[in-house]
Amino acid sequence: MHTIKVIAGGFALLGFLLFLAPRLGIAGGNPIAFAVKLFIPLWFVAALVNLWIGVNRAGYSVMEELPIGLVVFGVPALAALVIAWMFGRMMG
Repeated sequence: MHTIKVIAGGFALLGFLLFLAPRLGIAGGNPIAFAVKLFIPLWFVAALVNLWIGVNRAGYSVMEELPIGLVVFGVPALAALVIAWMFGRMMG
């Protein structure tokens, strides 16, 4: 259940950045790409923090936590890349 909540948090962050990017005025001509470029490293750090918590507080080994960490990072990151690809095709 925790993994689903963390992945949902990733989608929430992505949605927030996609909402915010066009309104900031610093995104240039493609606010979707800007939001995705901002999201990927932020989400990577958040996924690493989640992995660290799993190892240090929940008592899992790195090898036990690593596959979950990859899923936690990968699902929202893949969705972000698909969104960027789809909107990139539509815009140009």
